[in-house]
Amino acid sequence: MTLQPSATIIDSASVERVRSLIDAMHSIAIVCHMTPDGDALGSSLALAQVLKAAGKRVRVVTPDMPPASLQFLPGAKSVMVASAREDGAASFLASMGLIFCLDFNDSKRIDRMEGALLASRARRVLIDHHLNPVLKADVTISHPEKSSTSALVFHLVEQLGWLDYMNADGAMCCCAGMMTDTGNFSYNSNDPDLYRILSVLVAKGVDKDALYVRLFNTNSEARVRLMGYSQYEKMRLFPEHGAALITLSREELNRFHYKSGDTEGLVNVPLSIPGIHYSIYLREDEPDYVKVSMRSRGDFSVKELCQKYFGGGGHLNAAGGESRTSLDETIAQVLGIIESSPLINEL
Repeated sequence: MTLQPSATIIDSASVERVRSLIDAMHSIAIVCHMTPDGDALGSSLALAQVLKAAGKRVRVVTPDMPPASLQFLPGAKSVMVASAREDGAASFLASMGLIFCLDFNDSKRIDRMEGALLASRARRVLIDHHLNPVLKADVTISHPEKSSTSALVFHLVEQLGWLDYMNADGAMCCCAGMMTDTGNFSYNSNDPDLYRILSVLVAKGVDKDALYVRLFNTNSEARVRLMGYSQYEKMRLFPEHGAALITLSREELNRFHYKSGDTEGLVNVPLSIPGIHYSIYLREDEPDYVKVSMRSRGDFSVKELCQKYFGGGGHLNAAGGESRTSLDETIAQVLGIIESSPLINEL
């Protein structure tokens, strides 16, 4: 049976503009957001595979080191990490003619690379699924209704007529991004087009079952112990407000030999408890810098909370931000939000 293409997602003018930019440039950079997750890294690596197959010189650049749990993805070990080569990454971006910006809508999301990106005279293509993009680009492909940037990269490749350039490695990276941004198709995943894309990727050689094991069911001993400690010792429930809070200090993270990605999915765990509508996770990355992650169920918007209080944003049910105060001060602020926010009291 021949799989029929979906309705056109990206407008044809944008697709042709991207084609002309690619045709005009031999050297291309791909940049994703800091602390790259499966969608950021997967979409970047998938697009890199396709562009290389099209005869281009391509390099993926990340603001910091991708988590160890994603290092198995094809091409991950050749990523240029700006935190390790800041001057080299800046020089590299300055020498590029075209930069793809994937899975972020604001240059602030690339942290230490922001200055280098904005200073580069390269043309830019933005591909993202977050709301309200503010990064200026020659072509902006923004579809917040789509569950992942990886799915948008697939659509672009398909509409360019370049699916033959996507080999099994590229298909694996694309599939990893789609799986991680939907919790293995357990949320934001009621779009039939997701499964059409998945069928194409599997036909290209992706072993989805094996990929699931690597992404969701492979853990270090340290991670298992940290996740258990976090849930037993550090989870606080506020059933009268439908809320949960988990906090981890830098000392606690060090005690369990924390590595980037070790608490991936932790913020989702309290949502499995009946009556809990939203969950907040605070991670002290360094003194006076706390990473804020929020998740919710149903129509409750954590995006609005992250925007209002923590300078962040995201999606209705998945958002994040940061606090530039101590962990204790951030906890106090969050407790106040839980107790007094009109958004929360409307539950």
